[in-house]
Amino acid sequence: MAAARVAIPVFPASNCDRDLWDAATEIMGAEAVFVWHQETTLAGFDAVLIPGGFSYGDYLRAGALARFSPIMQAVKELAEEGKPVIGICNGFQILTEAGLLPGALTQNAGLSFQCRTVSLRVENNNTPFTHDYQPGQEITLPIAHAEGNYTASAETLAELNANKQVIFRYTDDVNGSAEKIAGICNQSRTVLGMMPHPERNIFEGGTWTQEGRLLFESLKHTLS
Repeated sequence: MAAARVAIPVFPASNCDRDLWDAATEIMGAEAVFVWHQETTLAGFDAVLIPGGFSYGDYLRAGALARFSPIMQAVKELAEEGKPVIGICNGFQILTEAGLLPGALTQNAGLSFQCRTVSLRVENNNTPFTHDYQPGQEITLPIAHAEGNYTASAETLAELNANKQVIFRYTDDVNGSAEKIAGICNQSRTVLGMMPHPERNIFEGGTWTQEGRLLFESLKHTLS
């Protein structure tokens, strides 16, 4: 069986693209391809992993200009086909700006940049990205963001909860996010956005727990 083909869109100032390439190739066993943000098609790809870091125009609002990059129309089309799309950190911000996920990411409470490991709880393991986790499992992942405060209307929050679209919650108040939300998906469970970095916690060594690895193993099983 041929390996899955995974696209990793690269925006100006993306800096976690190589980490995602390692996760896709070494954990998922996929063929990973860097795709410049000016490209207009993702034909032939089975999934999209949008990396963290920065994107041009973040001084206006994170992801505000990246949403207009030609590649984002291709991402929308692939998502409409039901293929998995994940956006991590800046990728999450871009997904909300592009309307692929509801709500917005705003400045952290206290206006401070957060760079540390945090504890999360897996709220829904019935998705292409989380079925190798246990429901309610607590995991530890690193964060590195200044605008990770998830904000949405009361109506949107009620819908996310009712539809079980909240996938990860912080166990503590990390950045002021509404209801401690760390990651959400769309109603069809095919688009995931999350602020913590699972791709930075996939290899053994030091104090790492490798709990980010399960996300990419879940996606591997989805695509196999």
